[in-house]
Amino acid sequence: MQKILIKQRSIAQQQKLHPHPVLNRILLARGIQHLDECQSDLQNLLRPQQLSNIDLAASLLVKAWQKQYSIMIVGDYDVDGATSTALLMRALKEFGFSRVDYITPNRFKLGYGFSLELLQTINRDEYDLIITVDNGIASIEAVTEAKKQGFQVIVTDHHLPAAELPAADAIVNPNLPNDSFPSKNLAGVGVVFYLLLHLRKVFVEQQLIRQKINLAKYLDLVALGTVADVVPLDHNNRLLVKNGIKRIQAGYCVAGI
Repeated sequence: MQKILIKQRSIAQQQKLHPHPVLNRILLARGIQHLDECQSDLQNLLRPQQLSNIDLAASLLVKAWQKQYSIMIVGDYDVDGATSTALLMRALKEFGFSRVDYITPNRFKLGYGFSLELLQTINRDEYDLIITVDNGIASIEAVTEAKKQGFQVIVTDHHLPAAELPAADAIVNPNLPNDSFPSKNLAGVGVVFYLLLHLRKVFVEQQLIRQKINLAKYLDLVALGTVADVVPLDHNNRLLVKNGIKRIQAGYCVAGI
């Protein structure tokens, strides 16, 4: 107990964020550097343009929309993967994509993520574009084979990449080498949310939609996936979670939540 108290006193003495010593200690212990980080306004979110390859991924989706490609979302069986899949399914349909399906690998038969075994279940005659959510950064063989078969592939993930990256048409992952996105703690559902934010911007700029899509209504899914994946609640994740929880408390959430 004495060691804990000494540590708490040393933390509190490092910086003065709040006049009340207990609140000051709590803020510092949670990694708060400035009181501005306590603001919950979504305007304070980091900008999507800071994510590497997000322009490329959005442009591929615009072309897919124009050509009315059939899209297969490859999800994951945990909460982050499920919410990522649900978010992308719902939002793409709202953007006007006519055919969007998903597949979640059976962990006992197909294992984790986008694999060669899972690829065999996706008919090339039925689908044109594969999008991975919360997985794919390690799917070297599956992505290579998918490209050989004529699929376009977009990988969205948040896991740490190995030295070799999959040969996808676009990879959106804040943990890519040299990626400039300030927060490396986005969950898979957060990466999908950011891709959709940027896609909406491109759609508006190119006048492809008449009415701006309200992506904030999906923050319940983003909050659930972020918390369940136990990623650090840095300032950016805290904004996503806090606003998502507000919507859940107000009853503005999808069926099931």
